[in-house]
Parts: sequence; C-alpha cells; structure tokens
Amino acid sequence: MSQSDGCFYGVGVGPGDPMLLTVKAHQLISQLDVVAFLVNDKGESQAKQIAVNALSEAKVDQIFLPIPMPMSKDRKLANAAYDSAAIKISEFLSSDLSVGFLCEGDPLFYGSFIYLLDRLGGDFSCEVIPGISSVHAASSQLKTPLVQQSESLAVLSGRVTDEQTLQALMQFDSVVLLKAGERRSDLMRLIRKAGREGDAQYIEYISRANEKILSFSELPDESGPYFSLFFVTRRL
Repeated sequence: MSQSDGCFYGVGVGPGDPMLLTVKAHQLISQLDVVAFLVNDKGESQAKQIAVNALSEAKVDQIFLPIPMPMSKDRKLANAAYDSAAIKISEFLSSDLSVGFLCEGDPLFYGSFIYLLDRLGGDFSCEVIPGISSVHAASSQLKTPLVQQSESLAVLSGRVTDEQTLQALMQFDSVVLLKAGERRSDLMRLIRKAGREGDAQYIEYISRANEKILSFSELPDESGPYFSLFFVTRRL
C-alpha cells in the first residue's frame, strides 16, 4: 500500500552519508510505489546510492524511474529532460501511485525537484521531505559555526557572476560558495581579491567516503569536482 495515493514527494536524502538520511525520509522511501532519481550518462545516481538502506527495505514491487540528465550548460537540454520526466511521473500519479523524487541535500535548496514541482505542482498533490543541506553538513564536518549573534551569512552558487561573488565576500561575515567545480580557480582568485584567503576552507564530497577537506593554502589552483564548496568565515 502506498504512503499516499497519487502524491508526488520531493525527498531530501542529505549530503552523502546514508546515515544522515532522516527517519521520515527513510520510512517514506521504503513505502513508495515509484522512486525517481537523476542518473548520469553511465546510469549512476548519487541520490539513489545515498538512499541504499531505505531502498533495501522497500516492497518487492517498487518501481524505479531513472531520469537521464545531460551534463550540459544548455538549459534547453535540461528542460527537455524535466519535461519528459514530468510526463512519465504524471502517468504514475494519474494511476493513483505515490512517486518520490530523491534529491541530494534538500529538495528546495538548489534541488532538481524544484523544476519538477513547477511542472506537476498545479495538477497533483505534492509534499516535501526536507533533507540536511551541504551547507549545514559542511559546517559540522569543519566544526566551524556558520553564524552567531549579529553575524551575516550569504550562500551563493559558484555560477553567479564574479561581481556578485566579490560583493558577498566583502559584505558578509560568512560566505558559502556552492558548486565550486570547474569554477574553483576563479573563486580562489576572487577570495584572494577580497583578502579572505585566510578565512577560507574547502570541502568536497561532504560526509562521503572520498571526502576531502583542504585549507586555502593547500588547494591546487585548478578545477575540482561538482560536489564541492568554499566555506569562508571571519572566525578562522
């Protein structure tokens, strides 16, 4: 029996460690009729891998719906993938099946679920199960507070303009730069320009087996993996 017939769930699975999946998310995933998740060109899914324990407890007739997502900056390709996925998901929902979309971190924090919610939210019942974000997981792994008392915080994607990034580094006490990836070298240059290299720490693959934490001075001035961020705080 499904958790809720015809309901579309955005399920946050957290930053990477399967043990950081919330009890609520674990329980829901094991009861879903259909589990959807993004896959790369090799058919691999980070979100599915994180949810492995919950999926191992699922009913035998649970359906997997992998959603291929092209690794491209062309939004037309991404939008086409979301359009196709929304059609498939809507067919399951119209058949009174519950569908959960697994999303790394939190579904509504730079999550892919947002694009599916835009397409399906007006026609179907939708619920969101929050997950631990990379920002909070990084703070914990680094044992460094995000903010306290009157301090200010900015969280930016590595994809915003240099001007926006530099302004945030100059204006806010704490700055988290997500999705450093291929822009890592540019972000390092901006951190130096703001005079905050002594404040910066870098972490990739947070809470996973291949997690890496480096100070700014240890970090190679080159591109890095998609799942990475800079954590900049004045208390260092």
